Amino acid sequence: MTRRLRRLGFLTIGLFDPSAPAAGHEETLQIIELGEELGFDSAWLRHRHLQYGISSPIAVMAAATQRTSRIELGTAVTPLGLENPFRLAEDLGTVDVLSDRGSGGRINPGVSVGPPMNYDALKDHLYPDTHDVEDFTYTRVERLLHNLEGKPVSTFEGTRGIETFSRSIQPHSPGLRERVWYGGGSTRSVTWAAEKGLNLLTSSVIDAEGEDFAQIQRAQIDLFRSLHPAGEAARVSQGLVVIPTDTATPEQKQKYETYAAARLPRTREPQQLGPHKRAYFAPDLVGSSEQLAEQLSNHAGFQAVDEVAFALPFTFGHDDYVQILTDMATRLGPMLGWSPGRAGS
Repeated sequence: MTRRLRRLGFLTIGLFDPSAPAAGHEETLQIIELGEELGFDSAWLRHRHLQYGISSPIAVMAAATQRTSRIELGTAVTPLGLENPFRLAEDLGTVDVLSDRGSGGRINPGVSVGPPMNYDALKDHLYPDTHDVEDFTYTRVERLLHNLEGKPVSTFEGTRGIETFSRSIQPHSPGLRERVWYGGGSTRSVTWAAEKGLNLLTSSVIDAEGEDFAQIQRAQIDLFRSLHPAGEAARVSQGLVVIPTDTATPEQKQKYETYAAARLPRTREPQQLGPHKRAYFAPDLVGSSEQLAEQLSNHAGFQAVDEVAFALPFTFGHDDYVQILTDMATRLGPMLGWSPGRAGS
């Protein structure tokens, strides 16, 4: 049985021209504003270090909080191997407070763990004195959760001179901890996230723990909910690449189909992503909203979720994203049972 789609979101990398980065960042903010106007429930930013995509999603979310009033803003995901959980908690708390328009914060931190990508190439600069002893395990998430919960991080509290100090991270934003998501794609990761009471982000890349992407993803979602304190109410969001073409021009349709076809071979068998990691990639879905609704309704993973953050392709232009998001909100979403939210609601 397929769940009715309750929350519709989108994910963007925020691509920019390195010779003129301001324009790309401005377009990302405009896309978030458009998302709110169209009634999307959430907009997610993908963290991209040393690339020509958003390297500081929290800073971009801070700007977006001042240009929107309702849409939720998230990271999908922030790799904690490059973050200090103390400073990250301060930034997240600050932006969540800035996002509050009377009904609570709107920030949804999505995180993951593991050594940073290309770690050997940057470790001497990132952690010059500690790169061989840095802990990239789930402990890093636990430290962040501790901080967001308002638990003590200092043994001193009180006044020194004219300055007053707290034992916990400030500002503390109640409810932010409950909006933390873990980007999981393996039995081990979804088990851990469930036991910690986190929300689950499952995407178009999952560990090769079987032979069929959709069935593997469904098994992981079912396991997550079976172990989560909230049970069947535990939040899971799916992030496939979905490209509706209803109002696309012939040139756009050709571009989208060519893009998906070029990426299709990697979906036919597991890909080696590291010495000990083999993963499946889901095919990109391109077509009319009617075609996409049918494909999604038959997807075992999609059948188990009522929230999505459909990923926008990395290399498309601003006009393409406007068309795709407009078709998602006005055509595809309603076909999946979704109703748009409105500013101020």
